[in-house]
Formats: sequence, structure tokens, C-alpha cells
Amino acid sequence: MTDGWTTRKTTALLVLADGTVIEGFGLGASGAIEGEVCFNTALTGYQEILTDPSYSRQIVTFTFPHIGNVGANAEDQEDLTPAKASGAVGAIFRADISEPSNYRSSGHLDAWLKERGVIALSGVDTRALTALIRETGMPNAVIAHDPDGNFDLDALKARAAAWGGIVGLDLAKEVGSGDTTVWDEKPWVWNEGYAAEAAPRYTIVAIDYGTKRNILRLMAGQGARVVLVPPTASAEEILAHEPDGVFLSNGPGDPAATGDYAVPTIKALVDKGVPVFGICLGHQMLALALGGRTEKMHQGHHGANHPVKDFTTGKVEIVSMNHGFAVAADSLPAGVEETHRSLFDGSNCGLRVAGKPVFSVQHHPEASPGPQDSHYLFQRFFRMIDDHKAGKIAA
Repeated sequence: MTDGWTTRKTTALLVLADGTVIEGFGLGASGAIEGEVCFNTALTGYQEILTDPSYSRQIVTFTFPHIGNVGANAEDQEDLTPAKASGAVGAIFRADISEPSNYRSSGHLDAWLKERGVIALSGVDTRALTALIRETGMPNAVIAHDPDGNFDLDALKARAAAWGGIVGLDLAKEVGSGDTTVWDEKPWVWNEGYAAEAAPRYTIVAIDYGTKRNILRLMAGQGARVVLVPPTASAEEILAHEPDGVFLSNGPGDPAATGDYAVPTIKALVDKGVPVFGICLGHQMLALALGGRTEKMHQGHHGANHPVKDFTTGKVEIVSMNHGFAVAADSLPAGVEETHRSLFDGSNCGLRVAGKPVFSVQHHPEASPGPQDSHYLFQRFFRMIDDHKAGKIAA
């Protein structure tokens, strides 16, 4: 005979700016932190997602119900400096974290979350939360975890309502490189891990607004020595490295805010005729430098299953996305062509400059996690560099 149903004590809360309170069971670090709540539809790669610096100051709701079953390991981190723990500040799961069951696992996800300082909660109806975000947009919120379940609810509501959110926020300086460094690690090979590019043929300067490791690996895999510079680096400092090309990285925050100091640099590089390739935040700031406009999205794009059409090839690719701002396609000036478009909502996903070796995409062609349909964009960048050296006009 039983004594009745066992009730688990609430040990974590998600408190939205409008006062809505969602209860759950705490995981990862204890404490409370503000963030913007988004949802990610990827089925795999939760560790890569949570360590993507583009998720800085965001709380990720995973729509896939089973998170943690492959554990965690040191190879699947995407931020360059794990000690800084740049990436998502919170995570929301449907089910409790299961025990790891994967040959690559070196630890439990819960322990990994604690180590990185990420606050998480489980036991949430993530379908309902996702539907709420689709209907009302990405809310500001506070995620809180106390193992004893003691919360000052009024204080948390006031804190959530008072947080200004990501619009107008420059986060690249927080997550980008503070010093100039060199990257030579190539893509992961099964049962071998990572190798270094021993004989680079190109020098690429990557402006680090919050780049992911796999982007740099794919650059190195094309034969590049990648010089990482801080987000505030000037055009003169970048050109002093005599780059064959310049990469504008992904990153978090409002592109217009980061653009205050980044756009003049990008303009100068484009005017110099240096081959330029941008991804995500880099794409948005390139658009700003060319005279375009960016805007906050309703629910953003976060997942590994987004259809995008490449008008330069006529093909539709399934790509990884992670952005809450977008380039307004109707703001692109004459001479700047839209090359890619989302087939979900018609938003801009790529551009190129007529007659110049300059292009960018909104999505993440390096995936990690996600499909590899867009890896060709890295090959396109290096072909463009070769054409530029040969005196040809890049298409």
C-alpha cells in the first residue's frame, strides 16, 4: 500500500517579463540570471548549441524532449575560451537529463552545466512554451535555480520586467577575442580527432565577434592560417597582417550596436578591395556597412533544419540557423544582390556585391550541429580569393 502520490518540489523557475511563472526542476548551476528566451529545433548537438557564443544572454528552450543522453565531452565545445563560458546562460528541457550512453561521453551533462555556470530546468511543457514564443515573440525572462526551492517571486518578477533585453546591446566585446592569436586546427576526423594545418597556403584574418571553432576549422581545412583579431581591431591593424581574405564572424547581440565601431572597419576593408566573407552577425554588419538595415525578428531562427534557397545555384539547402536579427532585404542598395533567402519566412539569408570579392550569409554553413549542405561556401570563399589574385572579378 502506498501513502499517495509523491510530489516533487519545485527547484527552478522561469519568470517572464510579463509576470508569467513557469515551474520546473533545477539542473546545472544555482542562482538566477536574465536572458532572452528562444527555442531551438535541432535534434542533436546540444553541447555545441549551448557553447555557441551567438547565444550569449539567451535561454535556450530545446524542442527535442530527450537532452543529455550522449553526455558531454571536451571536443564538442564551440566557444574559443571555455573558461569564459560564453554562450547560453540558461537551458530548458522537457525531461530530466538521462544518463549518458555514448562512447564519446566523458561526463554527465548536469555536471557539465554546473561547471560552465549554466542554469537549467526540466519538467517544462516545451511545446507550450515554443507555441507562446511563436505567438508573442521571444520574451525577456529570469531563470532561477535553488536546490531548496526558496524563491523571492516578487523580486524575480521585478528583475525580469526591468531587464532591457538584447536590442541595443553590444555583446561582441564580451565574447570576442581580447588578443590577436593564430588558429591552425582542422576539422574533426572520426577516431583521430583534430590535426593542425602544417602547410597553409592562405592567410585569413578573422574578426572575432564571437566565432565558433568549427568555422575556423573549415577555414584551416581549406589550407588557411587564420589570424584571430579582436572585434575592435581597425582596418589598419587587419591589413598589417597582409591577409588574402578577411572573415567577419558570427556573434551575439544587436548588430547595430556592434556596428558603431565595426562598420567603419568593414567599410574600409571593402573599399580596399580585400576579399570578405561574413557569417551571421558578420553578414548583418556587412549589410550595414553597405548601406542596408537590420531589424529584430519576432521569434528568430534557431535550429538545424531550416530550408534556404541559394539563388546563385538554384538549389535549396537545409541549414543551421541561430539569429534573432535579420537584414531587411528591401534596404539593400543598388549593386548589392540578395543571394539566399529563407523558405520559412522569406527573410534575407545572403548577399554579394557586384564586381567585388565580397559576400556573406545569415545561416551557419559550418553547421556543428547540423547538415553540411552549405560547406561549399567555404570553398567559394577560397576560389574567390584565387580569382582575386588572378585579377578576375569575383562572381
